Amino acid sequence: TRFSLRNVACPEGDYSNWHWSVDTPEDLSLIRQIYERLGGQDDFTWMDVVALCESDESFSDMWRPCSVLNPGLLKSLREDPPDRTDPKVQLVNRSVQSSVDHLSLALDVIPGASQTFSKQYTQYVLGTSPLFLERSDGCRVWDLDGNEYVDYVMGLLPVILGHAHPSTVESVSRQVKEGISFSLPIRLESEVAAMMIDRIPCAEMVRFGKNGSDATAGAVRVARAFTGRDRVACCGYHGWQDWYIGSTTRGLGVPDSVRDLTLSFDYNNLESLLALFANHVDEIACVIMEPIGIVDPQEGFLAAVRDICHANGALLIFDEIITGFRTARGGAQEYFSVTPDLAAFGKGMANGLPISAVVGRRDVMMLFDEIFFSFTFGGEALSLAATKATLEVLDREDVVGHLWEQGTRLRDGYNALARACGLQGVTQCLGLPPHTVMTWRDPAGQDWLELKTLFLQETAKRGILSLGCHNLSLSHSTEDIYKTLLVYEDIMPILGAAVESGEVANFLEGPCVTPVFRQL
Repeated sequence: TRFSLRNVACPEGDYSNWHWSVDTPEDLSLIRQIYERLGGQDDFTWMDVVALCESDESFSDMWRPCSVLNPGLLKSLREDPPDRTDPKVQLVNRSVQSSVDHLSLALDVIPGASQTFSKQYTQYVLGTSPLFLERSDGCRVWDLDGNEYVDYVMGLLPVILGHAHPSTVESVSRQVKEGISFSLPIRLESEVAAMMIDRIPCAEMVRFGKNGSDATAGAVRVARAFTGRDRVACCGYHGWQDWYIGSTTRGLGVPDSVRDLTLSFDYNNLESLLALFANHVDEIACVIMEPIGIVDPQEGFLAAVRDICHANGALLIFDEIITGFRTARGGAQEYFSVTPDLAAFGKGMANGLPISAVVGRRDVMMLFDEIFFSFTFGGEALSLAATKATLEVLDREDVVGHLWEQGTRLRDGYNALARACGLQGVTQCLGLPPHTVMTWRDPAGQDWLELKTLFLQETAKRGILSLGCHNLSLSHSTEDIYKTLLVYEDIMPILGAAVESGEVANFLEGPCVTPVFRQL
């Protein structure tokens, strides 16, 4: 690797605004002076340096505020980039004519031309972005015109190892010869369930579904059955089923009587949750929430939510469709050391094959034998085989550590480039490194869809397929990350010019992207 990363815990005090780096000759001179003052020995600690800097004003430059984070990274990107003669890093406009041509046919036979809203043409820039793909391999995809892209969508997160990863291909190829849909349960079902129980703190029993929505809806149904209550408190995105989507702007077709049973509260706001329990005493069956979205949970927040649930006779459900197997081996519940009663897992389980799971306490999970949660394809063998193979790779190759390392490079690199262009107040890359999201804010602090559209337009033209997030996989190499940062460095001045002009729309070459839905 070209850079080393290490987190150092501070025993006391807040030094988060100190700037400690050696990027210039002046920095090196200052470090030498400090070394001499501390006796020229190797046994002093960084806290000794802190004490010296605080006691002697001549070293005040050591804690000057950071105007640019990671200046060494920026210097290396400019002066020591990957080989720019490599065709893979050439920044060129690409033709997507075949995608545009195919769109009319797709719209004629498929509502919206896509099975998934987040893959729809409205989420990309018509005329500059690919709208249809032909094939994939590792972290790369190719569109109908043969253009190659580094993929940061990765099927909307399920592809955790990489497209066509050998372990998945081998396991599925082997299983398809043995059978796909059997007439009785197969051994793989219990084997994969046992593997999940071994990894996930709350898991004592497991039931499989096919989509994340199956798992979240199943968890809510069994919580209602267990508590004998109807209302649900939620925070985050939980799929397309009536119980949740009725609480959003995509609620068309959902009866008001169903919509009214779902209550929303604000992340990191315990008062908003307590208010729901106070206004609906003995009515709330469960709290279902994403343990982390973009913003980190405040200290003690998740544990407090659990305690509030139990004090009010409700169950806590973690929606780990995104965080499962990415944040930690056992999901966000392991990372944050807060164990829910139930959890929903999905996306990262089978490296792209369709499967999900509800896991949780045995006494609650036993009710799955009473409620109706049953699928013809619930025990479909190809997805189970892929899940087993994926979990084995996750153990064998430290996939989670790889996602953290590469995600940190991308997040910090993006933010450093934004700062260097004076855009830190406009765009940021936020979230835990395995899954980060870019935000674009207008002067009023609202989502700036035009600026997001410009970003998607310019990245696509340079060979990056993005929805404004980094969905990383084991196949994203360090070289891929730095090539991506080179693209970001190239387009930041374009974003800056658009912001300065006050007319971002004039920089667009196609329609503005539209949000899939918003919370009511």
